[in-house]
Amino acid sequence: MQFLLIAYDGTDPEAPERRLKVREEHLEKIARLKKRGECLFGGAILDEAGKMIGSMIVYDFPDRQSLDARLKGELYITEGVWEKIEIQPFRLARIE
Repeated sequence: MQFLLIAYDGTDPEAPERRLKVREEHLEKIARLKKRGECLFGGAILDEAGKMIGSMIVYDFPDRQSLDARLKGELYITEGVWEKIEIQPFRLARIE
């Protein structure tokens, strides 16, 4: 089952520093999930100036409980990068 995660970073002055501090490790973990087929695609949400202010990721897990278990180790959550998180069931369109 696919899930769309949309998450927004904190807006306090230290928020960009928190993101950059764990960004490389976050991306390494996401790369491993992609190799296993658990992450289909994702990227940073930008403001009009091109500054990272959040993330969107499409995951593929058997169920919501499996995704929630994976997110317990998500650095952007444990390190306080994401302030607001929304997760919705998702279906990738099969367009050819």
